Amino acid sequence: MRLLFILDPVSDLKPAKDSSLAMMREAIARGHEVWVAGLADMSWRDQQVILRATQFAFAEGHIWYEFGEVAEFEASGFDAILMRKDPPFDHEYLYATYLLELAELHGARVINHPAAVRDWNEKLAVAHFPQFAPAFLVSKDPSLITSFLQQQGDIVLKPLDGMGGSSVFRVQLTDPNLGVIIETMTQHGQRTVMAQRYLPEIVDGDKRILLIDGVPVPHCLARIPKAGETRANLAVGGRGEARALTARDLEIALAVGKVAKQKGLMLVGLDVIGDYLTEINVTSPTCMVEIAAQTDSRPAALMLDALERL
Repeated sequence: MRLLFILDPVSDLKPAKDSSLAMMREAIARGHEVWVAGLADMSWRDQQVILRATQFAFAEGHIWYEFGEVAEFEASGFDAILMRKDPPFDHEYLYATYLLELAELHGARVINHPAAVRDWNEKLAVAHFPQFAPAFLVSKDPSLITSFLQQQGDIVLKPLDGMGGSSVFRVQLTDPNLGVIIETMTQHGQRTVMAQRYLPEIVDGDKRILLIDGVPVPHCLARIPKAGETRANLAVGGRGEARALTARDLEIALAVGKVAKQKGLMLVGLDVIGDYLTEINVTSPTCMVEIAAQTDSRPAALMLDALERL
């Protein structure tokens, strides 16, 4: 197969932990071609989506990768295009989903399905599964957020377009900075945010459950906050501990996986705290490397198996 990974700059990726690189390594080991591109390498020309791509290989030493030829392809020239650009989901990301959707109309196979990525905001998507979600509010109205806080007593505020725990605040009624936090998060009522009931079970880990073609990987990665920190994300110092899925984890994963597969979401990362589904990650789910290092689950291999079945 000829595979294209749409990524952030390769030089910014971390080879010891990056899930995109884990899939690329597995693909090359199986004899597939791997090419890379960025958002700037996509264009619509001559009634086609054209991609300027660079062939990729791993190398030994301090410089751990090497590039081969650079060529232009019609999008359908790849057996699969994996959209792995990290959020924020800004206007440029949105435009990329439009181009990739046009590419699909001309025969390209894009993973995850661009319209589904557009429709499934990673925070708001939990509204599709209210039976699993904690109490939450989505609004830009500071008075509604304050009222929700009064009802819950302890909440987490987060932007709808962030990742890695960026700009996530835990807020309590006694917080002396309550007003300014809400003003800053909502940009004085101009930006929509999510307010979610704080789950004290976070101390036992924010579990990342991977779904591949609708099927949960048998092990998850519980990201445990460092001392004094509410956020468990690895990007802000959380510690990753792989665990077998619980019965509740499986219940959530199978329910979401069934719908995700129908929507064309082949690779999905669920965030589960305690018994509650808090986010559904569809842009560039991670934690493959950490799970593989601590268990006999091989998420990257499972992903390549799914691609080879296409």
